[in-house]
Amino acid sequence: MERKWRKISGLIGLLLLNFMNNVSSLSLTITKVECVYEIVRFEGDIVSGNFVVVDHHIFWSSDHPGIDFSITSPGGDILHNLKGTSGDKFSFKAPRSGLYQFCFHNPLSTPETIALYIHIGHIPNEHNLAKNEHVDPINVKIAELREALEAVTTEQKYLKARDAVHRRTNESTKKRVIGYTVGEYILLTIASVLQVVYIRRLFSKSVGYNRI
Repeated sequence: MERKWRKISGLIGLLLLNFMNNVSSLSLTITKVECVYEIVRFEGDIVSGNFVVVDHHIFWSSDHPGIDFSITSPGGDILHNLKGTSGDKFSFKAPRSGLYQFCFHNPLSTPETIALYIHIGHIPNEHNLAKNEHVDPINVKIAELREALEAVTTEQKYLKARDAVHRRTNESTKKRVIGYTVGEYILLTIASVLQVVYIRRLFSKSVGYNRI
């Protein structure tokens, strides 16, 4: 019994180590075209993730063309393609092992900061288990549980990034409203002072005319 639990603990440790190695969380500054490359070791692995353009709610106007995003397989096939977006989620089953390309295209000259998260998930099948002499089905169950938890984590990261963008937008809007309000008070004060000066000059001139 003790030997079995040691085996299970070892499998969990290996799977968690593999999980950490298959996660990429990056912050990119896009001026024109920027690409990220990830190696997928097994055909059929699930590649998932998300990206968000930071502060796009603040600096983008209504006619901003957005950011283009594409994912290319090792064979050169386009697996995922988005035009004019500020962020999205993606998920696909790798058609083959090899080097996958994640590219962003910024149509404007203004640099954009992008938060990118990529996860490569692998669930061993019966063929893999037999080939690797891992006949214990708990290996598959743990991998399935790991991927289910990762799906939840990916969604949380995407929502967190979106929430951070909205929070910065609200803070920026609040600062601008305060700035506009202070500016209005200053302008009203200046206008009031000028009106008082102008009225006093009018009275001074009228008194002078009366004396003449």
